[in-house]
Amino acid sequence: MHLTIRQAASYLSVPEGTVRRWITTRGLPVHRVNERLHCNALELWEWAVEQGVPVSEHLLEQARRAPEEVPPMSALLTAGGIHRDLDGATKPEVLRAFVGALPLPAEVDREFLVSVLEAREALGSTGIGDGIAIPHVRNPILLHVTHPFVALALLSRPVEFDAVDGQPVNALFLVVSTTVPTHLRILAQLGALLRDAELRRLLRANAPSDRIRDRIAALEAAGPRAPDGDGRTTSGAPIVGGSL
Repeated sequence: MHLTIRQAASYLSVPEGTVRRWITTRGLPVHRVNERLHCNALELWEWAVEQGVPVSEHLLEQARRAPEEVPPMSALLTAGGIHRDLDGATKPEVLRAFVGALPLPAEVDREFLVSVLEAREALGSTGIGDGIAIPHVRNPILLHVTHPFVALALLSRPVEFDAVDGQPVNALFLVVSTTVPTHLRILAQLGALLRDAELRRLLRANAPSDRIRDRIAALEAAGPRAPDGDGRTTSGAPIVGGSL
């Protein structure tokens, strides 16, 4: 649920000018949509609670009644793109090449994004097995973009990633979101899709982009499938767990 600055000021019971000042001086979270500033209702609520700023309880009620729509993975991937033959001999080189390929606004500090991804990898690999990694940080990557997206990088050669299964990585997904709830819902979508053995096979084989997109679209059309008794989907692929 997005709010105008005027609506945010109403929920906080302060003038619009105060909200705009808090954006600069107190880190009140905002997003630029069509050249206008907007606040996310849940982020505004969390910020107000953390800052000790009185906020109307109606704000949280409205946010709960109107959860944000999250596009399907096929649309998210179209927005973020499939970037083929990214080069790099090491994990840091691959991360740098991937961030360089992302469709981000010019004002985004890509060097900072690379540094936080590298810091996260130093804590533990985001390689989830089967040659797949999902680089992410402890806090979701929330950048000043108008819409969330997912980007897929297919490497020119597999790279050692200290993955959970010890296998090198050749496919990386990266999620860029506008809000924390959106980020978590996108990760849930991605985790469900990566349970599919055929999709994982296509990624390992560096299959043509159209075949990867077609498989994702087919999985979305088929709907969710329940895992069987040994923790696998009916396709036999292991479920992606907490490494997301």
